[in-house]
Amino acid sequence: MSNQDLTELSERDREILRDVVEAYLLGGEPVSSRQIAKRLRNPLSAASIRNVMADLDELGYLRQPHASAGRIPTARGYHLFIDSLMRAEGPSAADRHLIDETLRSGQGDGSLLPGKISSILSQLSRQIGIVVTPDLGSTLLKAVEFVPLTGRKVLCVCVSANGFIEHKVVETDAVVAREDLISVSNYLTESFAGLSLVQMRDRLLGMMALERAQVDALMQRALELAQKGLNSATAPEPSLLVEGTETLLSQPELASLDRVRRLFETFNDKARVVSLLNRCMQGEGVRVVIGEESDLTSELDFSLIARRYDRDGGTGSIGLFGPSRMEYARLIPLVDYLGERLSAALDATM
Repeated sequence: MSNQDLTELSERDREILRDVVEAYLLGGEPVSSRQIAKRLRNPLSAASIRNVMADLDELGYLRQPHASAGRIPTARGYHLFIDSLMRAEGPSAADRHLIDETLRSGQGDGSLLPGKISSILSQLSRQIGIVVTPDLGSTLLKAVEFVPLTGRKVLCVCVSANGFIEHKVVETDAVVAREDLISVSNYLTESFAGLSLVQMRDRLLGMMALERAQVDALMQRALELAQKGLNSATAPEPSLLVEGTETLLSQPELASLDRVRRLFETFNDKARVVSLLNRCMQGEGVRVVIGEESDLTSELDFSLIARRYDRDGGTGSIGLFGPSRMEYARLIPLVDYLGERLSAALDATM
């Protein structure tokens, strides 16, 4: 919101804009001047209200979907409403209790918390709940374990300080005895716990280059296994958790089968969703992306409410995705509270 947005509108203009947005969020239909006349605290004729709404249309805050229809908010109108006009509602006591109890129940295993959050987001909002977990390579190592499978295949398991797990099956040049794998696991855990996986990988590569001729056979095996096992852990595929797509199917914005199809196609392209959420992680607080402000939200005229959360050296993001006609006054504080509590819960698992 620019300073010009505040100065170009009178108090009456802002009141009418707020009432239009609130009426549209409540009813989902274009709002008429007659509807606004019933809402205003200070009486104003329908003709005067129509003139104000026409001015707000020209300024880009409202639009008229059809010539004979009332008006609905634009992205610019929504943002001015969110930034300076809406009456924000903090999470209810019942919602805070559910969030806190759910996070407390998952503190024994940090890897379960993001899934719980995506489920809570959808449950409390009736929108799509999204969580992107941080890049495991930037988080701090707690343990490395190698587990024998069949033949020359070995499972490499990396556990971060707060319980997030990355695993990969690697193939060795020769069969490695279980006892040797245990020794390798113990050595790597004792030597590198507390470093990030990227730091661990870089240090191992340096050791292989400088000390190859000086290490014994077991050490050489440890370096080789760690290098193979860490290739994916330090550059993983985006980890995207989505809950609640089915909850939107009853909303009028998804009445057409074509829009339903496009919704599901949106979440098949994980990289695009993760990219948008990662952009929302820049800076503090909650970000709101509406309609044409991104290619992801413009396809369905949806909005995204998102914020970052922190985890031992890395950052992830949580968000709500749904039709632009959503309860911003309630959902923005909800996302903010969830992000704050998730960061605190992950800190507690370390």
